[in-house]
Amino acid sequence: MTTRRRSAAALAVTVALAAGCASAPTRAAADPGRPLPPLPSLASSVTPAGTDWATLPMGAASGPNQFWQLFTRTAGGHSWTLRTPPAIATNGALVLAVRDARTLVTGIRPSLDLAFSPITVTTSGGGSWSTVPPNPGLANLPDALAAAPSGQLIAVDRDQQVDTAGTSGSWARLTSQKALATVHGCALTTLTGAAFSPDGAPLLAGTCGRTGAAGILRYAGGTWQLASLALPAALAGQPIQVIRLTRTTDGDVALLEAGRMGSVRLAAAWTGDNGEHWMFSPVASLGSAYVVVASFGASGSAAAVLSDGRGQTVSGRGAAWQALPSLPAGRAVVLTLPAGGGTEALTASGSTLAAWQLTGRPTRWTRTQSIVVPIQYGSSSAGNEPS
Repeated sequence: MTTRRRSAAALAVTVALAAGCASAPTRAAADPGRPLPPLPSLASSVTPAGTDWATLPMGAASGPNQFWQLFTRTAGGHSWTLRTPPAIATNGALVLAVRDARTLVTGIRPSLDLAFSPITVTTSGGGSWSTVPPNPGLANLPDALAAAPSGQLIAVDRDQQVDTAGTSGSWARLTSQKALATVHGCALTTLTGAAFSPDGAPLLAGTCGRTGAAGILRYAGGTWQLASLALPAALAGQPIQVIRLTRTTDGDVALLEAGRMGSVRLAAAWTGDNGEHWMFSPVASLGSAYVVVASFGASGSAAAVLSDGRGQTVSGRGAAWQALPSLPAGRAVVLTLPAGGGTEALTASGSTLAAWQLTGRPTRWTRTQSIVVPIQYGSSSAGNEPS
């Protein structure tokens, strides 16, 4: 897939989960002719219980010589290590799903001659991988795949269908965007992600056709229901997209964007139950910018790379968004949130990955590591672009 661009330079970048539906606002949003912001890239990072994982595109800017790579850093470690699942074409991007503190499930999107999505699992920090039944084809969404501690998987596919599977069974249809369009209070137009609540209930994220409604749907009592959320006043009457929905070891996290291009607002939301009750961050005004990559850390923290090259972080439940110094340049940029604290960045240009830390007063980005990835240019057949 192609990366988003900042000014004239290309910028691609990196989790979580968002809100439900306010019961009252229905007025039309201002300037309905302007488009909604595009959804974030599949570049991302996540830190479950101390192990850092990050994925971003490398090699060519697009096409058959672009390969998505997976990097990891163990708890307490200082260096990133390349751990891309072997023997699978990764042109179509990687989708990361945390199952528990030791287990990462990775889905590979269809691309070129790969018509389905292989699913692989590691419990050894990427040292070894095992396969589970493939998905028919994951959607172009960073939260298209989610895993529960029980081993249950849920996925949004490229046809906006929702499927579930165990680690040893085949995929079965659960629902679809079309079926969910009738859920009261939302008029769901697009699915944007899937997750599991802390108690194992399926959750879905999307965009409601109703202004002032945030599309977080939870499965309860055999039916899908819109989470009843008291949205911040700054989001009232606005079109709202749940741009990330991610289960972490500390609960579920959602990121919401409200408004249209030129006037975008960002909020985070957290839940620790079955997705019925949510706590919001203060709303941040992004102006003409929007989120192009989102990441998630321990204790409900989140980070966003913006389309104008700035970054924002939120430290956890109820905290306010904090601006970062201008981010390091790179064709792809991902923010990471180590369990030990602080904010770091990964940048990729061609076959080189660089790691950066915020240091000094005033703070600035200092390069701490460089990895040259052995990109096998020409190893993918020149088929169709990723779907």
